[in-house]
Amino acid sequence: MQADSFPATVANPKRIAFYGGTFDPVHCGHIAVAKHLLDLFSLEQFVFLPAFHAPHKPDRKPTSGYHRFAMLSLATQGEPRMSVSTLELEHGQKRYTIDTLPELIEQTSNADIFFVMGADSWIDITTWRDWEKVLLMTNHVVVTRPGYEIVFDHVTDAVRERVVDLRDGHGSDVRSGGPKIYVTDAVKLDVSATEIREDVSEDNRLDREDDVPQEVAKYIEKYELYK
Repeated sequence: MQADSFPATVANPKRIAFYGGTFDPVHCGHIAVAKHLLDLFSLEQFVFLPAFHAPHKPDRKPTSGYHRFAMLSLATQGEPRMSVSTLELEHGQKRYTIDTLPELIEQTSNADIFFVMGADSWIDITTWRDWEKVLLMTNHVVVTRPGYEIVFDHVTDAVRERVVDLRDGHGSDVRSGGPKIYVTDAVKLDVSATEIREDVSEDNRLDREDDVPQEVAKYIEKYELYK
């Protein structure tokens, strides 16, 4: 897939979510998030957006983008409303969200975009380049995770006013009046890509195979990704 295009089935969708991250590797928690948000926000498409190298993780070089794209493709091949974009990978360099969002907005000009982030990203949001501008460009969805406390005192009053709390069944309506920041806790899986990488045994087998889709587990073992 070219960096300036998406599958024909998602051309100009009404609502589309982009989930950025390294996905090293993609795991069942990521897929659970996609399934939940597809239903919660009545999305036409959920697009995984693997980063070439996340700027906020400068100390660790990720696994090759080819492998991470392949694992995401395997994990989503049975899900018609999920797809994987190569936009970030094809740029071949560290990129900031403030640079990526304008491209996504241009490519999906008639779409209502939701940019998805995990609890750890929300905690670090004020370290992002032009973070306040980023939060004004599209809707954002913050997905909580067991063990991470979601707080809002690190952002400005203007940002806090746009937070819509969907935790504990507080509703699921998409609200008008400019970009919002939706917070949801519906996905309770406590799965960590870091722990999965560390759990690969000396004989190159995953100790926690249930944490990743079966096809991904086989791929990791076949290509000895985290040995």
